[in-house]
Amino acid sequence: MLEELKESVYQANMRLPELGLVIFTWGNVSGIDREKGLFVIKPSGVSYEKLRPEDMVVMDLEGNKIEGELSPSSDTKTHLELYKAFPEIGGVVHTHSPHAVAFAQAGQDVPFYGTTHADYFYGDVPCTRALTTEEIQEDYEGNTGKVIIETFTERHLNPVYVPGVVCRNHGPFAFGKDVNEAVYHAKVLEEVAKMDLYTRIVDPNVQRGPQNILDKHFLRKHGPNAYYGQKS
Repeated sequence: MLEELKESVYQANMRLPELGLVIFTWGNVSGIDREKGLFVIKPSGVSYEKLRPEDMVVMDLEGNKIEGELSPSSDTKTHLELYKAFPEIGGVVHTHSPHAVAFAQAGQDVPFYGTTHADYFYGDVPCTRALTTEEIQEDYEGNTGKVIIETFTERHLNPVYVPGVVCRNHGPFAFGKDVNEAVYHAKVLEEVAKMDLYTRIVDPNVQRGPQNILDKHFLRKHGPNAYYGQKS
């Protein structure tokens, strides 16, 4: 079942250590088949060197395991909530990449300072609020997804235009139209977080970048009159 998607999700998971986004088992990727209403996710706690395409776990949007011998990622409920809330996305990535985690642990947005950020994120990458004790005890992973959705709703953010978030005291999640784009955005998020930290070292009082630069760089790649890259 979903053999092609399993292979894509497997390959995307294998990209995380290659890109320096995870060590040990500190991350996961999932991808969804919207037509079938099923998504595929990495199994929980399996090291990357032992991972195989056939180990990928198939889940439905009710949280039921449909296929797979292994237990799905412990973050499965977070992915599930995001797929239900954001029909535009086709892949989700979670890592503990250190520079993005630094902002999550500080409880701060990853701010827009320059053009590298603006090429991919139309504004600051938001940091969620902390989960309450009740939310943690009730359904930690599910409520992690819900607090991401709450953040995007309250700030009127589009997950296509801002394809990433940092969860307070936890770490980053990134999204994309498919698993490959989600991994790409996870790497970009880590790089811009690193650039921001270096920028603050150079100037602790640095100001957010200007709106005209944000508009120009994001819209020339993603706007209705985008002209960056080659025309197919």
